[in-house]
Amino acid sequence: MNDWQTWRKQQRSILIADRAAIEKKMHTQWSLAITTHIQNAFPMLDQKHIGIYWPIRNEYDPRPLAQYFIQQGATTALPVIINRHNPLVFHEWWHDAPITKGAYGIPIPQNTKRIMPDVLIIPMLGFDKCGYRLGYGSGYYDRTLAALTPKPMTIGISFEILRLDNIHPQDHDIALDFVVTEQGVYESKTGELAPIDMTKNIIDV
Repeated sequence: MNDWQTWRKQQRSILIADRAAIEKKMHTQWSLAITTHIQNAFPMLDQKHIGIYWPIRNEYDPRPLAQYFIQQGATTALPVIINRHNPLVFHEWWHDAPITKGAYGIPIPQNTKRIMPDVLIIPMLGFDKCGYRLGYGSGYYDRTLAALTPKPMTIGISFEILRLDNIHPQDHDIALDFVVTEQGVYESKTGELAPIDMTKNIIDV
């Protein structure tokens, strides 16, 4: 695709509208399913440093999930934007942690410890059949994943209504390791998303 930037801009508008239109009852139901899938598929997250996000624009809210893993022994952190061109950094977050307003008015931890995440739980505006993520277009996660060493395991979160056939990935795009929706957990190891049989497979990370 020659004009992939214009195409992505158009898709973002459509997907933002589609997600905003999800009824509250359905959003709650789908979110509960996502939380359950992650708890069942990734039990070893209770020993990890987990990067999450503060939800905006009717995204799945990972904070209750984070609280669950904190209770099991995990450390969770929120992303902080240093400037427009740098990778994200992550600072520890827990329920009742001190919070201030960061870039775009999104809450960030205030004066908490910087954390190097083992795992990133990443919001996806849209995603495709190969596990590539469509975000809001600022490229923060792309820069972060390219810069972090060792690279953390990545779990993208979205709803099935936001699935696309192809986001037309570019050289800077990085496929996520796993995608979780209300319908299940998918792995991109083979180059294309494949559903994980939750009755047989527990992912050890």
